[in-house]
Amino acid sequence: MNILILGSGGREHSLAWAVLQNPKCDKLIVAPGNAGIAQIADCAAIDINDGGTVVEFVARNNVDFVIIGPEAPLANGVADRLRESGILVFGPSKAAAALEASKAFTKEICDACDAPTAAYGHFTDLAAAKAYVQEQGAPIVVKADGLAAGKGVIIAETVAQAEEALEDMFGGQFGAAGAEVVIEEFMSGEEASFFVLCDGENVMPIGTAQDHKRVGDGDTGPNTGGMGAYSPAPVLTDEIAERALAEIIRPTMAEMAKRGMPYQGVLYAGLMIEDGKPRLVEYNVRFGDPECQVLMMRLGAQAFDLMHAAAEGRLADMQVHWADDHALTVVMAAAGYPGDYEKGSVIGGLKGLAEDSSNMVFHAGTAERDGDIVAVGGRVLNVTARGETLAQARANAYAVVDKIDWPEGFCRRDIGWRALT
Repeated sequence: MNILILGSGGREHSLAWAVLQNPKCDKLIVAPGNAGIAQIADCAAIDINDGGTVVEFVARNNVDFVIIGPEAPLANGVADRLRESGILVFGPSKAAAALEASKAFTKEICDACDAPTAAYGHFTDLAAAKAYVQEQGAPIVVKADGLAAGKGVIIAETVAQAEEALEDMFGGQFGAAGAEVVIEEFMSGEEASFFVLCDGENVMPIGTAQDHKRVGDGDTGPNTGGMGAYSPAPVLTDEIAERALAEIIRPTMAEMAKRGMPYQGVLYAGLMIEDGKPRLVEYNVRFGDPECQVLMMRLGAQAFDLMHAAAEGRLADMQVHWADDHALTVVMAAAGYPGDYEKGSVIGGLKGLAEDSSNMVFHAGTAERDGDIVAVGGRVLNVTARGETLAQARANAYAVVDKIDWPEGFCRRDIGWRALT
């Protein structure tokens, strides 16, 4: 099969790596890709948010199957355009992608199917939102309603911080994403990520992970798109996973089908777990980043078969086979991230690193210039390793981190701390 993956980050590099393990893959194209992806697949510079452009590219290149990595093409209806053209695609429709594109929509769905989640208010007016915060008190969570590249969530520890976040959002800091806000009850507990595949009717769990959103060691500093992750997540036991499926995910999928927007693709449920009870924090309509990297490392070639089955409505016939191991990824980011950072610094030490089924450096924000790999994003590399234990996976990952020569970069040194302390 000829396969096209849309996207340019570490998530897409790991998806490409897993797909290439599968003998069904004859040719792989990634659009637009990055410097690391270009070492294993053909890259194409096209506008992945324009459905017409993608459909035309697919026809011209005899593509059999399209895997959509990031959320923006999904929210823009690219999957719909592909399906309308008779092209097999992995990713939900624009209507179903509202589970991520609108936090207010997700809350409405949760209300309709009694899925446990945080109490909330939905606002389009700054004064009303401030009044709600003053009434509720702090800590409290302020979210831009739309897509904000993982940065539109503020956990405010004081009322003043919440009001400042509201002023920023309504003031345009997150563009159209902040024109509406959702204000949520602060949920205590431990957060973990639960990934399921859906084919419009059937639901199949494919793994758990836990990521690290704060920029600094010990979960300090501002939120980021994610500074590292590990899989499996010990806090998300089989019993809690079954409860999440029964109380949150399956009711959500049934409600979506009832509304005429059946969900097809991967659904990422962010869960807050306390006293063995899961509550929904958020849904994402694509693989998390960097959680995808640890999932793909553990799934390998079967990841393609599972995604293909979801796209064709065959999940009921499939099974997931897990190795009894652990995977951990460390994000190396440009100094200054998630604030202002400089682009163009050269990353040394990448040549000669062992890359196999147990050790991979997935590229996120990289480009090639004059034979050098340079940093062009905030999150730049995902150093990923497997091990028989989580401690071994962590030791393996940091051993590779220490071989990379990039003075302008940094990483957290405590990925996996919750499970290892």
